[in-house]
Amino acid sequence: MKIAILSSIAWRTPPRKYGPWEQVASNIAEGMVELGIDVTLFASGDSITKGKLASVCEQPYAENANVDPKVEECLHISNLMEQADQFDLIHNNFDFLPLSYSRLIKTPMVTTIHGFSSPKIIPVYKKYNSTGHYVSISNSDRSSELDYAATVYNGINTNEFILSHEPEDYLLFFGRIHPHKGVYESIQIAKKSKRKLIISGLIQDQEYFDNKVKPFINNNDIVYVGNSGPDERNRLLGGAIALLHPISFEEPFGLSVVEAMLCGTPVIAFNRGSMPELILDRKTGFVVNTIEEALDAVNNIKSINREYCRNWATSKFSRQKMIEGYLDVYTKILSV
Repeated sequence: MKIAILSSIAWRTPPRKYGPWEQVASNIAEGMVELGIDVTLFASGDSITKGKLASVCEQPYAENANVDPKVEECLHISNLMEQADQFDLIHNNFDFLPLSYSRLIKTPMVTTIHGFSSPKIIPVYKKYNSTGHYVSISNSDRSSELDYAATVYNGINTNEFILSHEPEDYLLFFGRIHPHKGVYESIQIAKKSKRKLIISGLIQDQEYFDNKVKPFINNNDIVYVGNSGPDERNRLLGGAIALLHPISFEEPFGLSVVEAMLCGTPVIAFNRGSMPELILDRKTGFVVNTIEEALDAVNNIKSINREYCRNWATSKFSRQKMIEGYLDVYTKILSV
């Protein structure tokens, strides 16, 4: 079986810091390679893989202001599609644009839908509904207008995360600095519970950061440590008594939620999107609806068994589990 995996070129695959699509594409590629499958990863030229790497964009456009995103995206996608006949299957992890090539090639294409940035993109998916093979990353993120081959949860290399039995006394926010992700709400939860909060993440909305986050940062009880890489991420996640995830949107998946649990750290999240699928309420954290409920959860956080958190996350969201899911999808498509 020869597989082409199409990743985003916004960030390196795998990402140095932020880059959820790139991280998942990397996990799929490396998991397939370990099974002896012939994998070619289409990604930025600085990407790292044990498979074959194909690239026309040497640097990710989010890391190089001289790179025009639309131009590089066109070159990147067409580079794969023009050699599509060399592969048995294409696994698209790059949103809806590659679908526009799918009826021009004979190679079947699996598209993992990593969430809908807007309802406006659904007509593209609808156009190719009868010929595409769509995979959702959670049951909550399915559109009633589309048909799906399967739901396959994002899988993480569990060996990269260490169970921490003895956390320090701080809460953690880990994610994009954006209104939807609940940084301000996390600050309110920390303040009201009289707990230290460490904030780590890419500033995606500068105005929001300047107005709703920065005024509280004092390097004492509210600390911002920037956009953390893998080593710092593991230390922060493992050291927290809980990860705060008070989102205000229907999040299709939350990598940091699973990563925290793999470190043994319970998660307190608002009941939106995929959170009830990722968190086993009162066993690996708390799924709540308000700041007041989140405060109660903080006060009861010691009731959560940290080893159970890791075991749950490993059983549901490991890279191996994800690879099994995608292999099942591939096999069904190729056997038709």
